[in-house]
Amino acid sequence: MDRRLAAYAVCIEDGRVLLALAVGPDGDRTWTLPGGGVEHAEDPFDAVTREVAEETGLEAVVERLLGVDSRVVPAGERRRPGEPELQNVGVFYGVRVTGGTLRPEPNGDTAEAVWTPLSGVARLRRSSLVDIGITLAQTLPPTGHVDAVPVGGLVQH
Repeated sequence: MDRRLAAYAVCIEDGRVLLALAVGPDGDRTWTLPGGGVEHAEDPFDAVTREVAEETGLEAVVERLLGVDSRVVPAGERRRPGEPELQNVGVFYGVRVTGGTLRPEPNGDTAEAVWTPLSGVARLRRSSLVDIGITLAQTLPPTGHVDAVPVGGLVQH
């Protein structure tokens, strides 16, 4: 089993959420939150603002820890054939944009970064991370935990 520690930015302003369009190795396109893997010896707090800058061109500051999610992605549902089961531990932060210019990630996996109305998210092919992040930001559960989001249809791992 592989394990991955990741940090995700939940930025909600004026009824819109900041999303990034991730393109997989097979050309699969899925909307997700800005964020990604925490590098060796990097603090997730620092990783989330780095990832926002890399994937969207925007500068952000962390306003609060929203919660932590742990999920297992079965081997057969990984993006690349032959990869083992993955445990992804995601740290979700509420962030506020402070500057920069919205753009896609240069030479990266993010093809587009956009502000999307919250009312339109349900119609998007998206990562379950989007639903978890929005739920955490809107409900602020004292435990920092929300129920698992079922995967299927428009909601992907």
